[in-house]
Amino acid sequence: MEYVIWTTVILLMLVGLVGCVVPLLPGTTLILLAALLQKWLLPDTLTWLAVGWIAGFWLLSVLADLGCTILGTKLLGGGKWGMAGATGGALAGMFFSLPALLLGTMLGAVIAEKWLGKKTDEQALKAGAGAALGFLLSGFAKLACAVVMVTLYALSALGSASQPLSA
Repeated sequence: MEYVIWTTVILLMLVGLVGCVVPLLPGTTLILLAALLQKWLLPDTLTWLAVGWIAGFWLLSVLADLGCTILGTKLLGGGKWGMAGATGGALAGMFFSLPALLLGTMLGAVIAEKWLGKKTDEQALKAGAGAALGFLLSGFAKLACAVVMVTLYALSALGSASQPLSA
């Protein structure tokens, strides 16, 4: 039974890593849930300290996901319409592919800034570029958080010579 739990948790974490770059797959949330599942079913194999750190990096990934696209849009001159358009475009694009998700984010910001924000073509394009850049940065941030989360899991669950996450 223990083998099945370990295999399930590791597979969930791998799917979580893939989910950081593939639309419609949960990323860091799945990694956190896998760690919690392991702690619940095999409590002696994972420390609460490790679970706490994994949860902290999950929160950081969520904040990065929300903040980077908004910040990218805002830094390149976009307003509330650009941010809303980027979100709507991302939601529409996520059902197709990763490039469609990126393109949807950019086009959503451009269209919303142009039509609703009454911006010039140049201003709308800058806002769209900012949204796309922010989206890419959020993807890298989520992936980095996911790698750290899986590493923390491995250090705690599999142990190491110095036991860095024992508590």
